[in-house]
Amino acid sequence: MYAIIDLETTGGQPTQDRITEVAIFIHDGTQVVHQFSTLLNPGRPIPFFITQLTGITDDMVRDAPKFHEVARKIVELTEGCVFVAHNVRFDYSFLKKEFADLGYNYSRKTLCTVRLSRSLIPGQPSYSLGKLCQNIGIPLEGRHRAAGDAAATTVLFDRLLKITQQEENLADPNATPADTLAAVDATAPNGRKPTKQPSPKRVAAVQEAIKTALLPPNITPQQVAALPQEAGVYYFHNEQGEVIYVGKSINIYKRIQQHFAVDYKSRKSLEFKNSISDITWELTGSELVALLYESHEIKRLKPLYNRAQRRSVFPAGIFLRTDEQGYKHLYYGRADDHAVSHPLIALTNQFKAKGFLFHKVAKFNLCQKLCDLYKTQGACFDYQVHRCKGACLGLEAPEEYNKRVEEAIESFTYEHSSFVVIGRGRTELEKTVVVVEHGRYLGFGYVDTETFSARKLADFKEIVTRYNDNKDVQQIIRQYLRTKHKDKVKIFK
Repeated sequence: MYAIIDLETTGGQPTQDRITEVAIFIHDGTQVVHQFSTLLNPGRPIPFFITQLTGITDDMVRDAPKFHEVARKIVELTEGCVFVAHNVRFDYSFLKKEFADLGYNYSRKTLCTVRLSRSLIPGQPSYSLGKLCQNIGIPLEGRHRAAGDAAATTVLFDRLLKITQQEENLADPNATPADTLAAVDATAPNGRKPTKQPSPKRVAAVQEAIKTALLPPNITPQQVAALPQEAGVYYFHNEQGEVIYVGKSINIYKRIQQHFAVDYKSRKSLEFKNSISDITWELTGSELVALLYESHEIKRLKPLYNRAQRRSVFPAGIFLRTDEQGYKHLYYGRADDHAVSHPLIALTNQFKAKGFLFHKVAKFNLCQKLCDLYKTQGACFDYQVHRCKGACLGLEAPEEYNKRVEEAIESFTYEHSSFVVIGRGRTELEKTVVVVEHGRYLGFGYVDTETFSARKLADFKEIVTRYNDNKDVQQIIRQYLRTKHKDKVKIFK
């Protein structure tokens, strides 16, 4: 049994908007056996642009039932049914949210007629309900009203059920939404006419559509099955081939399956999922290289749906110097003002660099004056409130003060200044190499284990592809080295 459902709502986000109309057609695989539709009072004003689209006004829903008043009927009608809709994620997400607000977990198998149409009616210029119905000869009466759209979806679904791989004549001028409404038999199951068993091909097509209902409309199960179960970076492309998202994983297949298993609810997340038209990838072998390359690609491509790590310029940083008395000074400044020395950590601007340094001063009990955060000829402010031990006045020995400076530096830099991380390659005869010199990330590369040998840091530097050093990659490497990884870390003095 199938419950073909269409909703009208106050907007596109289930977490914020509410349902204004619901229509349900119960289909037994051959014909419609029951129909239900009603307006609903959403408990909030209907936006003007929604009224323009649907024709549903605040006056029309003022005396309509609230959702909780029809919730039991919806549960009973759809019990044991596959939830069918055109772009099923939208309607299903709204109903799940309404039921969740009532403390009820509404769960049904789902089937998307957009996906089923793409599978059984390939080559259509558009798979929106209005244009698809127009192109294959299904009159759509009452567009953007729940009963009208549900009736058209029911006719479309009925057509799809009758299609085999050999059938190409889709347009049946005698089948209309009115025919569907006329086919409703709300009496008893015994009154149904005997029908033929569905063909195996039809059953297989429907079962596949149910199985893949969570996939983006433009992604096929074959594309997902072809994904590698290895570490690397993957790219989601839109219909124009543009990269709209970059991700990484130690198992690309499983990670993308997790992407598509998410029950997207917001309008932006639904747009993201529906925009995915192709998937490409690049294997890295090493998890660390996957993390670093993902960060680089996000900065290079700036994909629409990647929010983190998009910034590619880090003009400020934290630096270190030692004065004539032997005190180590941490201070912030512009990266391009320090051509000789590299920052201990690169940051996006001087405001954030200053805030970062204030945090370290407080955490490690450092001197504001020696960190250039308090301009004075005498004692810093923290000394006056007993938070500084007097390094600003020479009252604390440099050796004691510098210990805390080193602890602060260790909290945001690498344990060793120069090192190489040697990890798993893309094949058994290959290794990945990540090089850090004097606290600065240089890049990564691949070496053949049978032919490559190295004794000096310079040997490793020759085989890596250079990539930019920045706060993001520094954090990636530091965090990775703190995990229980199996890579070899080779340290150079």
